[in-house]
Amino acid sequence: MDHRDALNVVIVNFRTPDLTINCVNSILALKVALPEDVVVVDNASPDNSYLRLRSALPSGVRLIRASMNRGFGAGVNLGMVAGTRENVLVLNPDTYFVDGSLEKALEALKTDPEIGLVGLDLTNPDGSRQYSARRFYSLLDILGRRTSLGRSNFLRKRLSHHLMMDAWTPGLPFDAEWVMGTGFVVRRYIFEELSGMDEAYFLYMEDVDLCARVWHAGYRVVCVPGARLVHEHQRKSSGSLINSASRYHIKSLLRFRNKFRVPLSLPPGVNGIAK
Repeated sequence: MDHRDALNVVIVNFRTPDLTINCVNSILALKVALPEDVVVVDNASPDNSYLRLRSALPSGVRLIRASMNRGFGAGVNLGMVAGTRENVLVLNPDTYFVDGSLEKALEALKTDPEIGLVGLDLTNPDGSRQYSARRFYSLLDILGRRTSLGRSNFLRKRLSHHLMMDAWTPGLPFDAEWVMGTGFVVRRYIFEELSGMDEAYFLYMEDVDLCARVWHAGYRVVCVPGARLVHEHQRKSSGSLINSASRYHIKSLLRFRNKFRVPLSLPPGVNGIAK
């Protein structure tokens, strides 16, 4: 079934024009969306991104230039305003499609009105899974994810639980507490009902926050095995607490903890996340 007439795509670029162009080309080559329904937001990149995108993006694709970089969530919100379609696919620029399996995610939205947001099946270029569905954090989970302690026998099993590694039954969508913002589809009216992404997060945790609010509003967050999106990702915020990416992550974690429950040891679950 062709869902293109119900889908906008929003991609936020910051100093990655070639990756963004590759992502857009994959969308159009596989007919994921119509050119005029693809919106690229250049988040005030200090390099030549805007000029490169303006000259190289396919005809019909809309390019918006933010006046200043107010963070990833603000870039997504800006891109959302430019569209009118029922559903919105939000993508990182370092992603691309290799097949038409996004249809599985769109079909899940179409057939179940309780679903508000769908996470995609993120894979590495070699096809291995990145486990893009997660459970809400406890402080112990954060410690395992953000320090070398996560490699210890004590926390390894705990992290497998956090990453929902046993939930990925082929072909069966499943409830996820939150999904990575690298690639997801959200119903526009729900996104607008929630006032979009919280722009107080400059980078990181805005996806966790959005999913928590989707659940709190009475809708479900699901992940769809087989709805494949390739993600050329290199994590920069794990294993150290002193690099710039980790500092952004810690600041965002504190913001999240001010809004939602983050227990010491036991994960809060969907029902226990609200304060």
